[in-house]
Amino acid sequence: MIRHKDHFHGSDLEKIEKIYGIKKENIVSFSANVNPLGISPKLREELASHIDCITTYPDRDYVSLRQSIADYCSTEVDNIIVGNGSTELISLFIQIQKPAKALVLGPTYSEYEREIALGGGKTIYYPLTEENNFALDVDNFISKLSENIDLIVLCNPNNPTGSAVNNHQMRKILDACKEKNIFVMVDETYVEFAENLEEITSIPLTRTYENIVILRGTSKFFAAPGLRLGYAVCSNRDLMQVMNQRKDPWSINSIAVIAGNIMFADQSYIHETRELIAKERKRMYDLFLHSNMYKPFWPQGNFMLLKITKDGLTSGDLFDRCIKECCMIRDCSTFPYLGENYIRFCFMNRADNDKLSSILLRDQ
Repeated sequence: MIRHKDHFHGSDLEKIEKIYGIKKENIVSFSANVNPLGISPKLREELASHIDCITTYPDRDYVSLRQSIADYCSTEVDNIIVGNGSTELISLFIQIQKPAKALVLGPTYSEYEREIALGGGKTIYYPLTEENNFALDVDNFISKLSENIDLIVLCNPNNPTGSAVNNHQMRKILDACKEKNIFVMVDETYVEFAENLEEITSIPLTRTYENIVILRGTSKFFAAPGLRLGYAVCSNRDLMQVMNQRKDPWSINSIAVIAGNIMFADQSYIHETRELIAKERKRMYDLFLHSNMYKPFWPQGNFMLLKITKDGLTSGDLFDRCIKECCMIRDCSTFPYLGENYIRFCFMNRADNDKLSSILLRDQ
């Protein structure tokens, strides 16, 4: 098992406040990867009028919410299961599958390995490399598969590298896994930020493959981490039946149901978000591409990985420099296969991005 170092997560603003003496309200978190637009305007306007929903239990089968998600994802409602954030569904799925050996694309989110270990399983990593701009070499990846692997875990687009696997590549992986009886779990937390969403999301593949489950949530794209609303898409009826049987009843509260129905239908907000991220992604990438201090890696999500190329400058130095000016970035030395010469930041509004870039490029 790879040791994951202690680090400041995007939600650890209270720790930052205590250590640095900076009020958390004044900190712009470039580490949390949350939509800079905030919550859907429709949600803000309409939710209060539905407050009486908490006087009754939500529908145990969440029919209206699942239909809203199915419409949003262009899939069948029977393929949807909802949970208390995608974290609950990751945990539930791994508990049911009980993989003895899982192959995880790394560097990535540490929660996968933790859940696998809690079930007594072992995690091995397939490392993405800087030499390949952290893109997956699919043929080489497939050549590493063996019948003693039970599960593959991919974050797509991957956090923190920002690289992604497209539909064509995913089909090749699924075909190879089907031959070896390997299940594939795809975490699509950041896919909605991608410009070429249709080419990256694996949801259409669930119509022809039953060895894949796709996980999403509302924390990042819909800027609602406190709502704890996640969902999974899978066409494997046996698995879905077991997940529904094992899942706690009413794990989604009534307010989250109403909120989901509103958010998933707010097309104006969805379009504005994608337009903002696309614009700032290109602008910030071009800015750092022409710097003499960093090497940026083109991202498919709403965040970007930078390699520090200036001698004597570390990720810890930059974290300290930025937080003192109320900007919180991610020190990537805590990720497996990355070191103290990598940082990650998400795209905020133009003014905040300009402030951060001026801090990061100060010695140029």
